Amino acid sequence: MKRYIYFLFALVILMFWSSCRKDFSFSPSTGNLEFSRDTVYLDTVFSNIGSSTYNLKVYNRSDDDISIPIIQLRNGTNSLYRMNVDGMTGEVGSDEGKRFENVELLAKDSMFIFIETTIDIESLSSSDTQFLYTDAIQFDAGSNQQHVELVTLVKDAVFIYPQRDMNGVIETLSFDVDGDGNADDTEIQGRFLENSELTFTNEKPYVIYGYAAVDDGDELNIEAGARVHFHANSGLLVTSGGSLKVNGSLSTDPELLENEVIFEGDRLEPLFSDVPGQWGTIWLFNGSVDNEINYATIKNSSVGILCEGNQSAPNNKLQIRNSQIYNSSNFGILGRATSILGENLVINASGQSSFAGTVGGRYNFTHCTIANYWNNSFRQFPSVLLNNFIVDEDNTVIPNALSEANFNNCIIYGNDNPEFLLEEDNGADFNFKFTNCLLRFNNNNITGENYDFNNTDLYLDNFFNDDPDFRDPFANDLIIGEDSGANNNGNISFASLVMLDILGVDRTVNPDIGAYQSIVFEED
Repeated sequence: MKRYIYFLFALVILMFWSSCRKDFSFSPSTGNLEFSRDTVYLDTVFSNIGSSTYNLKVYNRSDDDISIPIIQLRNGTNSLYRMNVDGMTGEVGSDEGKRFENVELLAKDSMFIFIETTIDIESLSSSDTQFLYTDAIQFDAGSNQQHVELVTLVKDAVFIYPQRDMNGVIETLSFDVDGDGNADDTEIQGRFLENSELTFTNEKPYVIYGYAAVDDGDELNIEAGARVHFHANSGLLVTSGGSLKVNGSLSTDPELLENEVIFEGDRLEPLFSDVPGQWGTIWLFNGSVDNEINYATIKNSSVGILCEGNQSAPNNKLQIRNSQIYNSSNFGILGRATSILGENLVINASGQSSFAGTVGGRYNFTHCTIANYWNNSFRQFPSVLLNNFIVDEDNTVIPNALSEANFNNCIIYGNDNPEFLLEEDNGADFNFKFTNCLLRFNNNNITGENYDFNNTDLYLDNFFNDDPDFRDPFANDLIIGEDSGANNNGNISFASLVMLDILGVDRTVNPDIGAYQSIVFEED
């Protein structure tokens, strides 16, 4: 009985307290809101490609609970921005995401507004290739009105994308995959470039969805200063009989790289500037011929360049010079039984290897810097990986000759140890040589004839584990300083073949190892 009385007493007290509690009372706002910023810059977007989501924080610093009568976009329903206010989408219909009424905000509290945009540059009545689009978020009206500006730079571009059929199925590529002379259906979304598309100029950026493919007998020429952007899971594919020519040239501004050809993803916001794996690869398929890349930057891909087949090509399947490959989520360059000539090539920051010459092949690199300062503390492979075999689906090892792999005046380094690995199957030739290279290898657990550093047929005049003194390798700045172990240690006969470094500096006297001649770093 006592327990029942106590319960009844507590219930009466609770009811009495509830009847005395004041309900929340919201007063109209008085124009004293505060904001986390006075302008929201939505950075740069391509025409018709949605932006990232940006946020604005709104503060009520007063002691009163307030109601904001109106939060709206200045351009109203015609605005190309859209908002979400603390999870609310606003008025239904044409005002959705544009106008919000009677938004409540407690005393000493705050709320988030999220802003996005998708802009068609053709709707802006501008003949320019870029346009600054502005609007504002307005809070309240009359004398209490406050506002925050919105700014977005919109760029026009040439868009290349596969078609969709009536059922929404995206076009896929059909080409000779197995080398029997007949076209094979694939699941690779994309289309072949038309004759009018086989020259990429520097007039507008190019934005590619799916794989833009170069057909048998066609040649894709990319002019100096061109910018090529890829959507997720997109890239370039050069099929059998096709050819790629990237014709960049030396730039005068190391920041703008105005004459270099740049391959990257289609997200232009600073947040995405160094995010790996945003797009697929430049795929030089078996049978493609005379591919040349000069003064290019390839960044933020899954595999920078995938080069397959044509191991015995007389002029090398790929010649790549004065180029940089950064932030590849897998490989910078992945070669499979192929032939590559590299000069003044810089590769860094790869989730696996920066260069992998697999299934044998033929490779010659002179004055290259092949490093791997992957920000993740764990990666499976070193900067350079060489092998002469493949393991098929039945777990059978199939060897193929590594005809040659010569590294001359090269730096091979990174934040792991060792930074090169040689995997040999005795069923095929395995020929390699490092000459006048700066190498990182200090691991007593890896032994064998291929790691006999006193064998001058394999290792000649190399420098092991000396500090290359990179300026900022984790920011992909592999210029070497005056304290570098590479200084004045290059073989002059190789320097006479590649007389200028990647920045156009003469190296014919006292050449340094790697793609850069050393400089004196400025003190902070």
